[in-house]
Amino acid sequence: MRERTRQVSALNEAISGSVKSVFRSWDQRLNFSGEFLESNEDDPELIVFIPFTSDVKIKSISIVGGSDGTSPSKMRAFINREGIDFSDAQSMQAVQEWDLTENLQGVLEYQTRYSKFQGVGNLTLHFPDNFGADTSKIHYIGLKGEATQLKRDVVATIVYELMPNPSDHKTRAETGGGLSQVE
Repeated sequence: MRERTRQVSALNEAISGSVKSVFRSWDQRLNFSGEFLESNEDDPELIVFIPFTSDVKIKSISIVGGSDGTSPSKMRAFINREGIDFSDAQSMQAVQEWDLTENLQGVLEYQTRYSKFQGVGNLTLHFPDNFGADTSKIHYIGLKGEATQLKRDVVATIVYELMPNPSDHKTRAETGGGLSQVE
């Protein structure tokens, strides 16, 4: 299962692009010396958008947050919905919600309702709050699952005519064949 790390994005991140640093291998999940995702000051809410290179089945999600109350306390998941902002996330029904615990050791995995997490092309995670700090911090996001099929690029533009437009076509008179007239 591979996420498109370059296309991963976040809303309300303090340092633009820092969300890409939280996707790394399982054995690096406790490496707190590198970059991490942090929300803007006085606003702990975060949204993380994760597109995949193929459709996937997601079995579990692991989150390693920050210390001193900066870990997210709740997580909401939306699947195959692009462009979700904070007002959408608050008003829309999530596919699944979890109450999180501070997971500084990186041992907790949150199981998904597996039947709901089939054929996932992209995943949006909404972290509405934390354990009382001014900002939220995430050091690691891990996803367990399997790829189901490769994505194919869709044809972007298809043009067809339901009714011909005479100005788009030459008449016989213009091409030298016949006496037709278009009025």
